[in-house]
Amino acid sequence: MDVLNNRKSWKYLLICFTLFLIAVGIFCTTVGSADISFKESAGIIMSKVPLLNHWFHAEDYSHVHQTIIWSLRVPRVILAALVGGALGVIGGTLQGFFKNPMADPYVMGVSSGAGLGATVAIITGAGGFLGMIEIPVFSFIGAFLTTWIVYSLAKVGKKVVVTTLLLAGVALSAFLSAVMSFLMVLNTDDIDKIYLWLMGSFANKSWEHIQLAAPFILIGVIVLFALAKEMNAMVFGDSTAQHLGINLGKLQIILLMATSLTTAGAVASCGSIGFVGLIVPHIVRIMVGPDHRVLLPLSFLVGGTFLVITDTIARTCLGSQEIPVGVITALFGGPFFIYLLKKKKERVI
Repeated sequence: MDVLNNRKSWKYLLICFTLFLIAVGIFCTTVGSADISFKESAGIIMSKVPLLNHWFHAEDYSHVHQTIIWSLRVPRVILAALVGGALGVIGGTLQGFFKNPMADPYVMGVSSGAGLGATVAIITGAGGFLGMIEIPVFSFIGAFLTTWIVYSLAKVGKKVVVTTLLLAGVALSAFLSAVMSFLMVLNTDDIDKIYLWLMGSFANKSWEHIQLAAPFILIGVIVLFALAKEMNAMVFGDSTAQHLGINLGKLQIILLMATSLTTAGAVASCGSIGFVGLIVPHIVRIMVGPDHRVLLPLSFLVGGTFLVITDTIARTCLGSQEIPVGVITALFGGPFFIYLLKKKKERVI
């Protein structure tokens, strides 16, 4: 009965957070220089959604407001929700995979690897032999290679050394950032585009960017959701997982590929945004515990909500001047990372 009750409570929790994310998303579309009410924004959005447009009609709303909401703000909010959700799920996966509460795609250098791949694609001419999909493909290659290198360096026998993991991630991230900076110097014509990738930004994003990123993010996230039960077994140790009939070698490769694919979709669409994958899983874990079956879906919803809010702050806090959203997330994430290090130090003492 307790298990059934827990499952019911998880479902209600997921439904509540889904509705909360939708409400926050609609509210954030009303924030900006144009004065648009929540009711009007919701009506414009509903008038564009199939089935719901029987009750809401586009002609009832200002054409200018429709353009602002549907063409400018809604794609940005949806993309921020997708990327934030992706980063939350990746963070929860990596923390469980490495059994390390400080694992995060940004800290471990995975985002930098994906960013370098995107930078190479931009410099060589995005839309080349692979078309528009060239950036996420290059990002995936960079993310996967970086994850594999960090994992290989940190693994001693069958155990992952946490200290080595963090040091390898930080060192590799610094190296890849230096390579990206060097490429920026050599390619000044593309420096603005590369800068946005380094800092993370949703400026000037459209429905096209969602179409480009969504398949990578959703495929990766669905695979990770499907492997939640196996990840639960990994938390208790490799030997326990093997006794339960789990092929660890195969599982590890799939997890690394899925996290790399998801990271590629996120980074290719908006650049490297740090610390979302660090903060969100911790908050969710406090609420629901370590069970990945609920941890990962809720991390997706909370991560999406968090990034939608921080992006709204980034685009409005200085009026007409926009701050890269990566700056805002770093202001939250930096102190949080220091807190985790301090907490870990206290445990050792």
